[in-house]
Amino acid sequence: MKFVIHGQTYYVEMYGSGQPLLLLHGFTGSCRTWHPFVEAWGEHMQCIAIDIVGHGRTDAPSSVERYHIETVAKHIATLLEQLEIKKAHVLGYSMGGRLALTFAVRYPHLVQTLILESSSPGLKTEKERIKRREEDERLAQFIEKHGVASFVERWENIPLFSSLQRLPLDVQQQLREERLQHQAIGLANSLRGMGTGAQPSWWDTLHQLTMPTLLICGENDEKFCRIASEMVQLLPNGTLITVPHVGHVVHIEQRERFCTLVQQFVLRGGLLYGD
Repeated sequence: MKFVIHGQTYYVEMYGSGQPLLLLHGFTGSCRTWHPFVEAWGEHMQCIAIDIVGHGRTDAPSSVERYHIETVAKHIATLLEQLEIKKAHVLGYSMGGRLALTFAVRYPHLVQTLILESSSPGLKTEKERIKRREEDERLAQFIEKHGVASFVERWENIPLFSSLQRLPLDVQQQLREERLQHQAIGLANSLRGMGTGAQPSWWDTLHQLTMPTLLICGENDEKFCRIASEMVQLLPNGTLITVPHVGHVVHIEQRERFCTLVQQFVLRGGLLYGD
């Protein structure tokens, strides 16, 4: 279904009933990211999957301001208000994890628990952010010049996703189809407005987040495991799970393990077996 929020149309899918679980996909993803899980989760939870601005069937506006991560967090707060949801469990992967964290920082009263897969609070220094913005602008211009298909071919082969090449070909093809569904302007502006260099750094804010927070990373994703290890030391109620033998995309590489971790954390109110 579609919702108009502050003049922008968002595509949202909802499954199941019970405690609300808000689902935020990564860059080049969509609601389809969560399709392998919603049947299991929907037995116990109300899954609310959003196509983030510039992705899937949500608007891909030409104005970069519409993609700013705090603007989108505000839109999500309005969506929950329209759905009459006073508090939700929030799960985000990669870019969606940065959005989920931004949402938790700005609207902590709306977050029951927070689950961040392969994500970060942003870059610590303005120098790092400037460099990243320059890199993202070059990539955005590549997308606009060469199109989504050429970009996806390039994106699939970056080192961050090398472990995906071990997956069955049909799984790789499904992921490719999800990435190819987007518009060039949406992906380019997502980099400009919601890229790691464009967002605020939340490192100094982590100590204020008191909701139970689960950090999930893949053992072979050294960069994001290092970030998660730093984060968990700063979160008052944080738990870190490192999943062995996988990389950045834990929810694809270890679907059953990921599915169980999320369901258990939500249904037990932020606890895992063995806590």
